[in-house]
Amino acid sequence: MSPQSRPRIPLVERPRAPWLALAAVVALGLAAGVWEGGQWGRASALAELRRTADTAMALHVAALRSEVEKQRALPAVLAQDAEVAAVARGAASAEDVRRLDQRLEDLSRATRAAVIYVMDGAGRTLAASNWREPGSFVGQNYAFRRYFQEATAKGAFEQFALGTVSNRPGYYLSRRIGEEGAPAGVVVVKLEFDAIEADWSHGRERTYVTDALGVVVVTDQPDWRFRTARRLPAETRSRVRDEFQVKQTDLEPLPVSPLEAGDGALVTAETRAGAKPGPALHLLQPVPTTDWSLHTLTPLSPTVDRAAAQGRAIGGLGVLAAGFAAGLALSARQRRQERARRQEEARAELERQVEMRTRELRDSNMRLEAEMEERERAETAARTLGDQLVQANKLATLGQIAASVAHEINQPLAAIRAYADNGAVMLDRQRPADARDNLVKIGGLTTRMARITSELKSFGRKASGKFEPVSARNAVEGSLMLLNHRIIAQGVAVETALPRGDILVMGELVRLEQVIVNLLQNALDALRDRPAPRIRVSLQAEDGHASLAVTDNGPGIDAAAMANLFTAFSTTKAEGLGLGLAICRDIVRDFGGEISADDAHPGARFTVRLRLAHGAAA
Repeated sequence: MSPQSRPRIPLVERPRAPWLALAAVVALGLAAGVWEGGQWGRASALAELRRTADTAMALHVAALRSEVEKQRALPAVLAQDAEVAAVARGAASAEDVRRLDQRLEDLSRATRAAVIYVMDGAGRTLAASNWREPGSFVGQNYAFRRYFQEATAKGAFEQFALGTVSNRPGYYLSRRIGEEGAPAGVVVVKLEFDAIEADWSHGRERTYVTDALGVVVVTDQPDWRFRTARRLPAETRSRVRDEFQVKQTDLEPLPVSPLEAGDGALVTAETRAGAKPGPALHLLQPVPTTDWSLHTLTPLSPTVDRAAAQGRAIGGLGVLAAGFAAGLALSARQRRQERARRQEEARAELERQVEMRTRELRDSNMRLEAEMEERERAETAARTLGDQLVQANKLATLGQIAASVAHEINQPLAAIRAYADNGAVMLDRQRPADARDNLVKIGGLTTRMARITSELKSFGRKASGKFEPVSARNAVEGSLMLLNHRIIAQGVAVETALPRGDILVMGELVRLEQVIVNLLQNALDALRDRPAPRIRVSLQAEDGHASLAVTDNGPGIDAAAMANLFTAFSTTKAEGLGLGLAICRDIVRDFGGEISADDAHPGARFTVRLRLAHGAAA
């Protein structure tokens, strides 16, 4: 729209409309900014609160686990003690019993166990660490307690319960004395967690521990002990009351809503004694080596409320600052015409710079494309050269085994000639049945020759580059067939350990046979002029891979050669080029496998690991 055609606005209205619009936008933005700021502040505070609570939780779990683990070995050791066993069996004198009392007293003081006591097979306490105290356990019968019954039956038991004499809650670690068929008694270590609970009470969060049924057993709030973190059926509550020896008023649900909240949930709870219930962050973590779970309730107020208020203030101030900046921009509207002219000049200069830069980028792009094409040609040439090296190695191998194959074919050819001549004589003598037998034998020999030539043709074929399931067993047997004459000529004993079923691997049959033939030829080279030469070929499937090993009893591989064993043009043979093992390594890697070598003491072992085809089994 040209300046001449632009509608004329009264001078009074031109500045007011933008300012009114800006005021409306700032008002809406202020409301949104205050709300979003509050949400952001609350979320940030909750995240920081969670990190802090997680740290405290980890410390609480570590302290509780350390206390239990420290005491867990004590009853096991005491149950094996000869002096303890003698007292439990009633084979000790009064002096021996008193000495054991003093020993248990010293142990209790050193390990900070609440009480350590020894019972006979009937549940009567014979010795205890609190023997000096008025409420001593000595003489008390605890055969009715579950920790005595379970330890007698199973050998060991752990239980949290209320003491019948001391009326103090604790964790009982019991262990049977003697063998299962003839128990002599039970030794018990009782733990009390007063020190841990006292440490927890100084924290900001409320901390408590529940057992597998959700019953609170350890807590920094005494009136929460033996309350439940879930609603228990009446039958279960009755059983737990009998087992824990607690009052009828216990086992009521905790004052937490919702009651069965998960880890990281927000709940409403009384986080301090006498405080009004409020929102809290509930964290839950199992205590290792026990069936306990540790809970913490961290109050959100005032931390989260303060952070939300700060977030709202920041959001509001941010919107006001943005509104002030917009007002400054709007007040400079009258100066825009001059700036527009300068901007037009700058835009023209920018376009010129962009055009120049675009031309430079275009030239750079063309050079880059040329370099990429050159690199692609070089990579293609390298791949072609690699394929040619593989094929050359294969043809060289064919040349080496040609004599073996020729011998394998000459034998049946000579036999065919003999059978044919004999058959003609038999026909002249009117013996058609014998002539027919000769023809059947000739057919069998031609089948054998066909197998040999087929294997030779398959080995010499150029690889297709297509991966498919390949029979590892057929590859091993075909390679041994190609080298059969040389094996016999050298007098090498070949032992094979192949599974009854077939093993299918991912690869190409032609290239897999090339790898096996190379390894077998290297083994034959190493066994030349060796006494009692032997080669072992094994194949097995394990962990999703097939493992093929070729082992000889030759001189082995020295450390210097081992370092460059699979490096191209590195060889210890006077007539070798050092390409065989390098090509084997590349083929195996192309199949997604790996090849390695090690000493077999004596001799050397080469192991090829290949991926099993999907669904293949040994």
